[in-house]
Amino acid sequence: MIRFAMSEISDRLNARHLGADVSFDAVSTDTRRINPGQLFVALKGPNFDGHDYLDKALAQGAAGAMVSRDTAINMPRLLVHDTRIGLGRLAAMWRESSAVPVVAITGSNGKTTVKEMVAAILSTQGKVLATQGNLNNDIGLPLTLLRLQEHDFAVVEMGANHVGEIDYLSRIAQPDCVLINNAGRAHLEGFGSVEQVARAKGEIINGLKADGCIIYNGDDLMSGIWRELSAGKRSLRFGTSPSADVLLLSDSSEFCWNDQGFVNRFVIATPMGEIAISMSLAGYHNQLNAAAATAVSLQLGATAEQIQQGLASISPVAGRLQFRQARQGVYLVDDSYNANPESVSAAIAVLAAAPGQRFLVLGPLAELGEGEADFYRELGNAARCQQITRLYAVGNAGLAAEAFGHGGRVFRDNAELIAALQGELGAGDAVLVKGSRSAGMEQVVNALINGEGV
Repeated sequence: MIRFAMSEISDRLNARHLGADVSFDAVSTDTRRINPGQLFVALKGPNFDGHDYLDKALAQGAAGAMVSRDTAINMPRLLVHDTRIGLGRLAAMWRESSAVPVVAITGSNGKTTVKEMVAAILSTQGKVLATQGNLNNDIGLPLTLLRLQEHDFAVVEMGANHVGEIDYLSRIAQPDCVLINNAGRAHLEGFGSVEQVARAKGEIINGLKADGCIIYNGDDLMSGIWRELSAGKRSLRFGTSPSADVLLLSDSSEFCWNDQGFVNRFVIATPMGEIAISMSLAGYHNQLNAAAATAVSLQLGATAEQIQQGLASISPVAGRLQFRQARQGVYLVDDSYNANPESVSAAIAVLAAAPGQRFLVLGPLAELGEGEADFYRELGNAARCQQITRLYAVGNAGLAAEAFGHGGRVFRDNAELIAALQGELGAGDAVLVKGSRSAGMEQVVNALINGEGV
């Protein structure tokens, strides 16, 4: 079990140790969930200050606290300049104290799904610690690593919207294996170009252990950048190119809808031989995600049978191409959690395979940068070319509906959109709801399931 005394870590944290010397084996930043004996880290944000809750942490049995300003409270404390940075340093020390193999995953699209796939496969071998949801930033990743105890594997996700963020996270996690799933047009306001996105994703290599392995998408247009960054290191490629080390045999794939959801069957060729996969996650892009997860899992000792079992057990992540039954016999795909141009394109391909009328419901996409109008028009044209029946859009996404042409409609807000859908959808119709997190498209999903407006 990992356990630290304040006295043994204060120097490495650049902290001033105040009060008694106490030990702790867990860390919390939330007094609503803190348990006796844990270290409370008093984070500060725009609308909160953890220092205001020190009394509550003490009352609930916290062993001590990490703080950035001293208070008169009678509680063992580690005084640091910035508790957010202190949290990261503590997580790095925690990780160094464990011999558990750590897998780190990044990419513009699919990183949460691939993380869940890898965790499902590795759980057939032992106990897995995995990022909860998409807690993949400079708070979420340290908190994940600080849960590391009696585990056999750790699978962590890394996200970013600016250069340097993944470098920081990777140096904390010190992974044994890293996966770069892809680079796309996500967070372009922060990065400026897809090439910069790719280089930022490549920062995940910076914290890799000396004998670690790099796995990247050989099909990606930016794969040359990762090949360059991998020079002199052990690396593998996954994809559909015959030169890939882990190869998705696209000619063998079968994807279709049924009354219960999706059927997705395909074959992955690996150095161990071909592996036939059957899973309920939708779309060709998830076949490629499965190839990525297979490449990672093979490096961690998984067998073909464990890969098959893990992928067969996986369910869609909430709000990510999640099949749901709506009212009046409508087939609903909830893809409302987030969106960027590539993930919308993947969603369109899933919807195109549906029987009956196909409604694409699109909310605004965030952080598109200067090419916003072109991206929307591209999506509208793609939907029309793939025989989508209707494209209903809100706000700026209306540019996609205009490019779609006949069957495209623009709505002022979600309430107006919901009213139209409830009046038009009928039994056997398929509707896919997509938009950035800030668009609140889950309102549309809930209304179609519950029959209510906003």
